Amino acid sequence: MAEYLVIRLPENPGDAASWIAVDSNGTRIGAPDSGSLEQAARSAGERAVIALVPAAGVLTTTVDIPVKRGPRLLAAIPFALEEQLADDVDDLHFAAGVRGDNGRLPVAVVARHLMDGWLKQLEEAGISPLRLVPENQGLARIPGTLSLLVAENRVMFNDGGDEEFILQDVKPSDALALAGVLDDDHADDKETSGHLLVYCEPADEKRFEHDWNALRHELASVDINLLPDGVLPRLAITVATGRGINLLQGRYAVKSETGALFRPWRFAAVLLMGFAVLGIAGKAVDIYRLSQEERALKAQFTEIYREIRPQDNREVVDPVATVNSVRRSFGGPVAAQVFLPSLQQLGLAIQQNSSAQVEAISYRAGVIDVRLTAPDVATLDSIQRIVSSSGRFTAAIQSTDQVGDKVNSRIQIREAGA
Repeated sequence: MAEYLVIRLPENPGDAASWIAVDSNGTRIGAPDSGSLEQAARSAGERAVIALVPAAGVLTTTVDIPVKRGPRLLAAIPFALEEQLADDVDDLHFAAGVRGDNGRLPVAVVARHLMDGWLKQLEEAGISPLRLVPENQGLARIPGTLSLLVAENRVMFNDGGDEEFILQDVKPSDALALAGVLDDDHADDKETSGHLLVYCEPADEKRFEHDWNALRHELASVDINLLPDGVLPRLAITVATGRGINLLQGRYAVKSETGALFRPWRFAAVLLMGFAVLGIAGKAVDIYRLSQEERALKAQFTEIYREIRPQDNREVVDPVATVNSVRRSFGGPVAAQVFLPSLQQLGLAIQQNSSAQVEAISYRAGVIDVRLTAPDVATLDSIQRIVSSSGRFTAAIQSTDQVGDKVNSRIQIREAGA
């Protein structure tokens, strides 16, 4: 199971960062800590780093765009959002998330100078982040639930769908009013107002006590979850499971370290490749030499065979089968070497086609005749294929005769090449 160190960057470069170790299931491994980024780098050890950047500098929205993925998608996003942005798109960085069930694509927009600043802070501390995620993406989206997180002097909100935002120096009720949750159309119907899930520190629960009581009269339910260790553990649990838009895309994508990993082994790899080439060349020479020897031996065998059977002008394909044929013609003891193995192969075929029955078997001059009955021609074809699949024997159906619901047949089996 992968482990991560989730680092929350401060809004001001000189302020302390905070971090916590979690695994890929979002389970906390240790207690949260804070300090300089150099201290965070030492705490990371071998863990991959996920950096949470201040949400105030990132615009998150959704677009309806038909392009599916890849560089074309990142190139099309600025044109889809150009009219909604006050800054020049050339000064902005765009990153895409995972397309939702409704087909809309989550998008994060951030000024390039902010991206450069965050990455510079991390680089100077010796940290190469695996992912860079806006901190408000750590507030999980739960369908049908309004989620709200109070962090320091900010309020993060999402409606469980496409809408999310972050406000500064406001009350929770102000955020819900902006989202249209507390408008007049919902005032008399708590069920349509939804369910509110709140995350906050104990001090914020007390500070907004009157606001929580007012919201309980407006909404179907208000569930407050206290964060005694601060907001970072809550945010880390979500992003460690892979959720949230990764800003490291396009020009900021994580570069592959394959070349750096390979460099120390370059000399050994060259030697290994040289040995492999020599090995392949040696095998090729051996194969060529053996093929030449085989060709010479075959020519020598053919010459001798022509002296024994001058009337046979066929090309000798299988010398072993040819020798067995000659031995049979002279009454040599090859019959048992053919008859018993052929019965074994026939038995295997009958075992796999149990509906067939052998009626009679005869053997003469290296040829086995088998009379059998089967329910259909397909069974006979199966028996023929299984016998021939050994490569040593060939089977041929000599005749078939339909008798009632059975098929009487005669199959001839002989040694291949004979």
